[in-house]
Amino acid sequence: MSDRPCSEAVLTAEEAALEMYHFAALMLGSEAEALRLVESTVADVDVDPCADPAAAEGLVRERILDGALEIMHRHDPASFAQVPEPDPCAPCIENDEAVPLSGDELSDLVSVTGRNRLRGWLDHLSQAQRAVFVQRAFLGQDNAATARAINRFARPAIWTADAVGSLFRQALCSLASSLAHSVSGAQA
Repeated sequence: MSDRPCSEAVLTAEEAALEMYHFAALMLGSEAEALRLVESTVADVDVDPCADPAAAEGLVRERILDGALEIMHRHDPASFAQVPEPDPCAPCIENDEAVPLSGDELSDLVSVTGRNRLRGWLDHLSQAQRAVFVQRAFLGQDNAATARAINRFARPAIWTADAVGSLFRQALCSLASSLAHSVSGAQA
C-alpha cells in the first residue's frame, strides 16, 4: 500500500483547516483569534485523517464553530440573550430562497479582493447577527442547525429557526444595500 492516499487525505485536512481559518476569521473579526482557535482545535482533534478524512474534517468544523460561538458569546453575551426584532422599515426578502446577491457576488466577497469589504460590513453587525450570517452564508447551514449551534451557548436558549431565517434575510438585504451603495459611490 502506498502513502499516496494518506498524503492526499492530509492535504485535504490541511485545506479544510485553512477554510475553517477563513470561516473563524469572519466569525470572530480577528485573524489572530481565528488562528489561535484553529491551531488549538486541530491540535486537540484525535482523528486520523488517513483513516477517515471526512470524519476528521467534520469534527474540526464542528469544534471550530463551537469555539467561535463560545468566544462570541463570551465577548458579548447580551447580543445573544434576545432575538432582534425585524425592522419594519428595512426592505426585506420574504424567504431564504430569494437571495438578493448572485453567486458571483458572494464569491467575490469571500475572495481576497472582496474580503475587506465583507469584513467592514460584518464589523457593523452585532455578534448574534454576525454569527447567523456567517454560518448561513459560508457554512451553508440551514436555519434550524444555526439556531441549535447558537443555543448551545445562549442563555436563555431562545433562538429558533424562524428567528435565524428572519435575521439572515435582514442581513442579506443590508449587505446587498451596502454593496449597491459602494458601487454607486465608486461610479460617482
